Amino acid sequence: MLCFSLLIRPLLGITLLTSACSQAEGDNAATTTDQPQAIAQAPAGKKGKKGGHKKGKGKGADLPAGLRSVGRLTDGILESSGLCAAPEAGTYFTFGDDGQQPIVYRVDATGQQVGQFTLGAPNHDWESLSRDNRGNYFMGDCGNNNNDRRNLAILRFRPEQPEKVSKINFSYPDQTEFPPSKSARNFDCEASLWHDGQVYLFTKDRAQSTTCKVYTVPETPGTYKAKLITKLAIPGQVTDATLSPSGRRLVLLARQELFIFDGDSWDAILKATPRHIALKGAGQTEGAAFKNEKTLLLTTEQGAMYELDL
Repeated sequence: MLCFSLLIRPLLGITLLTSACSQAEGDNAATTTDQPQAIAQAPAGKKGKKGGHKKGKGKGADLPAGLRSVGRLTDGILESSGLCAAPEAGTYFTFGDDGQQPIVYRVDATGQQVGQFTLGAPNHDWESLSRDNRGNYFMGDCGNNNNDRRNLAILRFRPEQPEKVSKINFSYPDQTEFPPSKSARNFDCEASLWHDGQVYLFTKDRAQSTTCKVYTVPETPGTYKAKLITKLAIPGQVTDATLSPSGRRLVLLARQELFIFDGDSWDAILKATPRHIALKGAGQTEGAAFKNEKTLLLTTEQGAMYELDL
């Protein structure tokens, strides 16, 4: 498990309300909740505009203690929107989001490109990437800034055959308007991960920045209504999700902040009270992946790459 003792600020009353999700080992059954409990908000990250590499963002004295710059993404890798371990040890996959080419880049732990491939599916708005324990990868083509998309999908592929892509098409069971009113725009998903036969979707609350809804869809290609399993009371807009190698720590990244959920099981993790870490000065943090059990790697849309130690 990661321990972020060098960086963790005291919680500002963050609470978490989850459903009575009864999940035994290997059992993905869950039930929905209604509303999360009221919480005292911690400061949310900046909501800057997207852009390419901007030199000098979030360096040196501007960074909080415990967060260090380890490099920059190779020029040409624009608007990094997610991060995931590649099959080759010590390397990671990253990619751009809406408007970028359907290219997945392989980089080392300092951001230097060591490979790339073109995925056999268009990049409508790629936002996250995760993998299962059998070599399959799941690209979340479910960015939905305006909350009006009807072609949401998870793209399943294997890096050795990137031209062969199967789709997990889905829609949200509680969305009836495209777009909904501004006060109900919580159907943008920039964070997803695979766990135990399911792909979990974590929404980015563009309405109030207080509630992250958690849905699941099966790992098997097809067309589904996503299942709403819980709502997390988080005072920030979630941009990526990653699970530690041991499976006992979930990190939800937001812009210039992150939230840590610890537990001995997945069910316990989703019921845990999150810890908050401020990343002020880091830039628009969009990608997160565990380098090892004690180190987290982060990327930004501006091209910076950071490590956060135990």
